[in-house]
Amino acid sequence: MSDTIRFILNGTLREVSGLSPTMTVLQYLRTEESLTGTKEGCAEGDCGACTAIVGTLKDGAVTYQAVNCCILFLPVLDGKSLITVEHLKTLANGLHPVQQAMVDCHGSQCGFCTPGFVMSLAGMFHNNPSPSEREIQDALAGNLCRCTGYRPILDAARSVAHHGTVPFRPEQDSLRALKRDATFSYEAQGQKFFAPRTAADLARLLQEHPGATMLAGGTDVGLWVTKHHRALDTLIYTGATQDLHRIEETSEGLEIGAAVSHTDAYDRLAAYDESLAELLRRFASTQIRNSGTLGGNIANGSPIGDGMPPLIALRAKLVLRSAAGTRSLALEDYFIAYGKQDKKPGEFVEKIIVPPKAENLLFKTYKLSKRFDQDISAVCAAFALKMDGRKIVEARIAYGGMAATPKRASAAEAFLTGKEWSEETARGAMACLPRDYAPLTDMRASAEYRMTGAQNLLYRFYLETTAPQTQTRVYNYGG
Repeated sequence: MSDTIRFILNGTLREVSGLSPTMTVLQYLRTEESLTGTKEGCAEGDCGACTAIVGTLKDGAVTYQAVNCCILFLPVLDGKSLITVEHLKTLANGLHPVQQAMVDCHGSQCGFCTPGFVMSLAGMFHNNPSPSEREIQDALAGNLCRCTGYRPILDAARSVAHHGTVPFRPEQDSLRALKRDATFSYEAQGQKFFAPRTAADLARLLQEHPGATMLAGGTDVGLWVTKHHRALDTLIYTGATQDLHRIEETSEGLEIGAAVSHTDAYDRLAAYDESLAELLRRFASTQIRNSGTLGGNIANGSPIGDGMPPLIALRAKLVLRSAAGTRSLALEDYFIAYGKQDKKPGEFVEKIIVPPKAENLLFKTYKLSKRFDQDISAVCAAFALKMDGRKIVEARIAYGGMAATPKRASAAEAFLTGKEWSEETARGAMACLPRDYAPLTDMRASAEYRMTGAQNLLYRFYLETTAPQTQTRVYNYGG
């Protein structure tokens, strides 16, 4: 029998049945609830017009995060809370401070994008009542406005502190009552949706439904429906699998469950190096990072996924699981060819293990893209040199965007190993890169640009690890 989808919408319980499992939350709000403040712009998680707040019960408390409703499937809300722009006036007994600030600072003209901006800011101020300038701009990186320019919107964000913030009302008791201990099974219109609670149940479901589509954050699969109009008959959702949400420090290193969001994973990974923290900050937008998962990013095998090059350089490995058991392999060995990964039928990525950063390791990672925020890389590079004084004992170099898969630069690594880290050595390794890669020309960059950029990033790595005073970065936000 099919369960109903149970969630809290603007403080009121909803139990939904009969609607397609691939109906997006945006479609549901506008067509079933007549809550049209949540807008449809791009339908791919880019413009932020559909931003709303999702509340999730974690460790006895509710965390609230901004998400894109246009690529979020309705059954994913089961057991959660959803707050839309219409509810803010109820929380504040009038205009919410963010709404009032947008009025006072003339932050809206046509108004189409305004609800999304308001929800992004309301979510940020709930979690961080005193954000810095950089944090404000990061929170709005996933929202687009084509009328006002961003100055009055940023002025509104800066002025909210003068109005005071309004927290969301505690919903722990309501969400505890919706908590499920067994697999959530939902069926409608000939489609099935499963949300297992344990990794063992997930493995069993994949064995029983070998043709099922695995769904994590929906930041990729959601577009299969909204843009490609694909019919997905069976979905198996990893977001409710508690085993896959763990982040643990073990003797092997940092273990990150495959269902851990980018936001939570990057909070821990950022400690490895300042450059990694900067790369993670530029990965997608706040809304996408809150929904998408590191495991999903890896499992999809994109040749331009920003997470892979630094993890490969840091010797990360994957643990794959199926009903038959588990196995582990180095992350770089998971990628076989474009669209092909070393994943057997019924297997899924269970966790990623990142070894501790050695004290004698020089490590940096960089991203080249047309925009600073929310853009796909033309080239993403990561460099890790194990040193003995000035001598390179071992070199690991990985690039994304240079080949059909994230790929190590084996010729450059071999050249570097055993040599002193000097400008001559760095330039010699740069000359090896054409033997490692034959990049393509596409809409993001030409092959020539990619190769030149890849070589220059290696030289930048040399400069930043031998002469820290050298200014090789352009910082935004007065950095």
